[in-house]
Amino acid sequence: MNGAVAPDSRKWEATDKGVHLRGRRTRNTWPEIALRRAVYGLGLRFRLHPQIVPRCTPDFVLPRWRLAVFVDGCLWHGCPDHSPAEFRGPNAGRWRQKIETNQARDRRNDSLLEEAGWRVLRVWECEIKRDVQVAAERVAREARGAENFSG
Repeated sequence: MNGAVAPDSRKWEATDKGVHLRGRRTRNTWPEIALRRAVYGLGLRFRLHPQIVPRCTPDFVLPRWRLAVFVDGCLWHGCPDHSPAEFRGPNAGRWRQKIETNQARDRRNDSLLEEAGWRVLRVWECEIKRDVQVAAERVAREARGAENFSG
């Protein structure tokens, strides 16, 4: 052996490309805030980050309709349109594992909430970026159960 130490496979390797990801918010992200403002503008009232079942905290809930809303980041939750098809670099395997773990947790949380009598709505970050008003109307339709929500 040439004296080189093998990197610890359990740790992330710091890279220049990953600097912008460090310290990212997990709550009150700008897409979440934008959606909440638009939903509030439609006259719907909600509660922020309640823990309905253990280890499950939706971004906000509409208690009147028992609807839990999650705003899923495209990168972190594996958006079919915007998540990388293939990860590269020294952390590629860790990224794949992280996304798969997040998706498994999302499925578990959805099931736990549904068992507790709640409906779950997941909104992709890209939907909010594309048109926050359309995303908010989707929340309103789901909450009110109406096919054609018009305000």
